[in-house]
Amino acid sequence: MRAEHPVIDVSALPGAAKPDPVLMIDSVTRSFGGLRAVDVEHLEFQRGWITGLIGPNGAGKTTLFNLITGFDRPNTGQWTFNGTPLSGLAAHQVARCGVVRTFQLTKALAKLTVLDNMRLAAPRQSGERFFGALLSSWGRQERAITEKAMDLLTRFRLDAKAGDLAGCLSGGQRKLLEMARALMMDPIVVMLDEPMAGVNPALTESLLQHVKSLREDGMTVVFVEHDMDVIRDISDWVVVMAQGRVIAEGRPDTLSSNKAVVDAYLGSHHDQALEFDAEGNPVGQTAQLAAEMHSELEAAIERGKGLSA
Repeated sequence: MRAEHPVIDVSALPGAAKPDPVLMIDSVTRSFGGLRAVDVEHLEFQRGWITGLIGPNGAGKTTLFNLITGFDRPNTGQWTFNGTPLSGLAAHQVARCGVVRTFQLTKALAKLTVLDNMRLAAPRQSGERFFGALLSSWGRQERAITEKAMDLLTRFRLDAKAGDLAGCLSGGQRKLLEMARALMMDPIVVMLDEPMAGVNPALTESLLQHVKSLREDGMTVVFVEHDMDVIRDISDWVVVMAQGRVIAEGRPDTLSSNKAVVDAYLGSHHDQALEFDAEGNPVGQTAQLAAEMHSELEAAIERGKGLSA
């Protein structure tokens, strides 16, 4: 099921309103010492879309994921899911609300089987409670959970690995397992942190198809990715971060001409010719740029000294 609202009708300004947002973020900041890793004034994620979250290394993408999903706490700000505040909730509470995530470095329980990894993800298991374990009904629930787990493993082509230890899977298979395990929660929003990282080309296409299938099943997908070919292939909308802030939004085919995006990745002086004298010393605008970079470096070093003092 695709989104009802055409992407073209949405403003491309940073923080633009969406027709039917499922997640809304307001005035969220997160600092580590003197470094502000996230500083998002306003951001909305449209229901039913695949939204790519991109930006150079250190832009704050994973930190924003951690905040939204309860794995970290902000300094300021709040965010809502379907109008319900999520700020302040623990990670497991956020997941139970319907917002689940995967990690760049997979979190499979290596010494348990693939099937057990799946079964552990099922919520509200009566056998986990003392009195529930004394009742006979937990057995029926266990069988239902196992059937659901096997259906998902079949969908992700991991059913043949169900009895294998998760630690024996390849990196790409672990990515598939983590995505399948997230679906055991029946999520509304799935947040994927670099799902293609470290995956061989043979599995990349399979992962892409699985991400698309989440949207077709009516879920909202937000994912971090560096490969622009992947972004263009599967994204309905793209949000660009740099230095913790949202600097641009838009359809994937429009971002390559966005100056703010180009500057974030290549630097604001990327189009200037470098000038040097006969002895190799920078001159003109190149000398001025070198001096500015040197001053910024010295300032960063002094800030680092202040933090370690």
